Amino acid sequence: MIVVTGGAGFIGSNLIAALNSLDRADIILVDDLSDAGKIQNISDLAIADYLDKDDFRKRIVESGLPGNVSAVFHQGACSDTMASDGRYVMEVNYEYSKVLLDACIEKGVSLIYASSASVYGSDGPFDEEIENEHPLNAYAYSKKLFDRYAFAGGRSPSSQIVGLRYFNVYGPREAHKGHMASVAWHLTYQYFETGSVRLFEGSGGYQAGEQRRDFIHVDDVIEANLFFFNNPEKSGIFNVGTGRAQSFNDVALAVINACRKIDGEPRLLLEDACRDGLLSYFPMPEALQGKYQSFTEANIDRLKAAGFSNACHDVEEGVDRYASGLYSALKRGVQD
Repeated sequence: MIVVTGGAGFIGSNLIAALNSLDRADIILVDDLSDAGKIQNISDLAIADYLDKDDFRKRIVESGLPGNVSAVFHQGACSDTMASDGRYVMEVNYEYSKVLLDACIEKGVSLIYASSASVYGSDGPFDEEIENEHPLNAYAYSKKLFDRYAFAGGRSPSSQIVGLRYFNVYGPREAHKGHMASVAWHLTYQYFETGSVRLFEGSGGYQAGEQRRDFIHVDDVIEANLFFFNNPEKSGIFNVGTGRAQSFNDVALAVINACRKIDGEPRLLLEDACRDGLLSYFPMPEALQGKYQSFTEANIDRLKAAGFSNACHDVEEGVDRYASGLYSALKRGVQD
């Protein structure tokens, strides 16, 4: 039996879909479905059981993990980097995760959990060393603290513990995230609604739209999770990104051209998109100033050294595929 917390969320639902494709349906899906919009993420998935996240926590506190559970993918969290209730964020992301970790160690069960590249703050460097951790918000701090707890004192339990520091993930099943959905999702919706897209003006020493991040397709994130699932002898904290920073302009242009392809229109260069008004820029909101990562780029040497050798999609391929599918669905009147 496999447990997936946050199983109705973006990465969790894609993970269950991937497990289903491997003929695994012995899955306990754990989540909070107060937001019924997440149902669309899981309506096509095969699972053995569903548990509310609070009921699941109560069960493992009272009696531990069920004896037939062999692995837990812990994807559940409050992922809103703008959340102002630090107490809530720490309860959901840190305290809950500690309870789950201790239960896994007690039963010798593998725990593969979602950490975050946000722990590195605005400047990096982006490799998995404590001195590089400079979280800018409650979400990032909760992730940093749990990473420390999970591997405190060089903890080396008999069961597997893996923390995966996701960089900027995009892909299907993220519509429920709202303002926290990927820039690729937002830009595709903008293009569908207005025929144009907008990005932030320059910040952090970067020109308009030239802020750069490590954008990674959710399929590549799932492959990393499954790699560690299939290699239970490997533990540690690992960056999960492409290893290559690309600009927001690259993402915007990929979205524009993907949508134009569906509409039977020719590809444009960046200067053409700007000249024709398909891409424009606006000032960064005050709430984001000083809390915005203008550059991220995963050092994936540790991930490669562990044996993960999959070639990740770059923006030109990954965003093109995603935006094409999303835009086509929107034109058919279907939500992601």
